Amino acid sequence: MPLRTLDSLGDLAGRTVIVRCDLNVPLSDGAITDDGRVRASLGTIQALRDAGAKIVVISHLGRPKGEPDPQYSLAPAVTRLGELLGVEVPLASDTVGPDAQRLVASLENGGVVALENLRFNPGETSKDEGERTAFAEQLAALGDAFVSDGFGVVHRRQASVYELAKLLPSAAGLLVAAEVDVLERLTTDVARPYTVVLGGSKVSDKLGVIEHLLPKVDSLVIGGGMVYTFLAAQGHAVGASLLEEDQIPTVQGYFADAAERNVTIVLPSDIVVAERFAADAPHEVVSADAIESSAFGASGIGLDIGPEASSTFAAAIEASHTVFWNGPMGVFEFPAFASGTRAVAEALTKVDGLSVVGGGDSAAAVRTLGFADADFGHISTGGGASLEFLEGKRLPGLEVLGW
Repeated sequence: MPLRTLDSLGDLAGRTVIVRCDLNVPLSDGAITDDGRVRASLGTIQALRDAGAKIVVISHLGRPKGEPDPQYSLAPAVTRLGELLGVEVPLASDTVGPDAQRLVASLENGGVVALENLRFNPGETSKDEGERTAFAEQLAALGDAFVSDGFGVVHRRQASVYELAKLLPSAAGLLVAAEVDVLERLTTDVARPYTVVLGGSKVSDKLGVIEHLLPKVDSLVIGGGMVYTFLAAQGHAVGASLLEEDQIPTVQGYFADAAERNVTIVLPSDIVVAERFAADAPHEVVSADAIESSAFGASGIGLDIGPEASSTFAAAIEASHTVFWNGPMGVFEFPAFASGTRAVAEALTKVDGLSVVGGGDSAAAVRTLGFADADFGHISTGGGASLEFLEGKRLPGLEVLGW
């Protein structure tokens, strides 16, 4: 079944539409450090404004514990949303209380208001279906239709994602529809060669996606903190680098499976090893099979792939027609250890075909390193949701929209 899209809602002029966005932006001292998710929300909101709808934006930010907490207010994100839309977007001081009701009642056609952080209400993330439904009913009372456009939460069974979509006429927004379209292109009728690049800290976070995609890909490129478990599975000492010893047998199984399927697993040939985990730590490049030969011995910690590996990874990516990348190659937040991630990002901009940056830290990395969203085929707004989609899991926030 295809997703229900905005067209399925009919004429929206004069109707109040609740839009579940993902405005969960990173903040530093109250300032937004990456407004990518706010920008990603603009298409649907503007389409609804053009249709003459009255728009109620709802979202979460961070992980407050079911009660108001000023440090998690949506105010910075809503202010930025208003700037990008070029209109004032008032923010209610509550989620479904008197101020929310007042602002919604004051809406005119094409107007936009926002409700405070949904997770200030314990019903949003409650494990109890009844509690979630009760909160969803309060939200539903504020509108005539519901548009789900927060792809970063569609893998969650939460009140504003699942129950609310069952209570009102509902459809996927432009962002969610686009995300699903791209991710389906990564799992069916894929243009080859098909390469998946995985990084980040833990192998255990990527088990499902590796198992599901290994039969589908031509190459699996591994970097980041998770690579040390792969190197250890080959019998190499990795010093004080991040290591999940309990996953070594699983990784050894991946090597065997890949060999049987003629899938190439590309590991780094060299590693940037540092004395300690710090931006200014002394460091040197050593062979990936001799990490403990660095000047730091067994206490050395791998913080990036080396220059030779960066070139090898880039070549594998550029030779592909479909590439999915999730997870940085090193500690990109430290300039001295960002080269591997930069090389992978640069290579993705040169892919003759579909290049997808899989959300989360990868999306933050490309923007931090100065790349534009338009440099890539697609930058996902949902790291966890993207991975679960590619694992073949059914996502409740999509199923409730007919997917």
